[in-house]
Amino acid sequence: MKTCLVVDDSKMIRRVAGRILKELSFETEEAGNGQEALDHCRSQMPDAILLDWNMPVMDGLNFLKTLRKEPRGKKPVVVFCTAERDISKITEALEAGADEYVMKPFDSDIIESKFFMAGLL
Repeated sequence: MKTCLVVDDSKMIRRVAGRILKELSFETEEAGNGQEALDHCRSQMPDAILLDWNMPVMDGLNFLKTLRKEPRGKKPVVVFCTAERDISKITEALEAGADEYVMKPFDSDIIESKFFMAGLL
């Protein structure tokens, strides 16, 4: 079974995304900010990461840049999932190593489509 780390400071978003991902046959883990996610990845690298942008402690972009420099950090497929709609921000995320981008609010069809496009399904 593939694993997905859901990184968001909103517990509700983590739970909703987790339910959707379980329906897509993913085992899920959760992190409330980028630093928690980085700690998780250093101990157990997931197959995929669903990543929020704006979080306390370490935001999603800084997490992504740090992740991609880690040993095995190029492995996980990273899908940004955020309310950030500025095209320059989307471009910045993709240039930093994001594989796909999902706008909030999202539903199961959107997540399934983006995970399929990223080669996870």
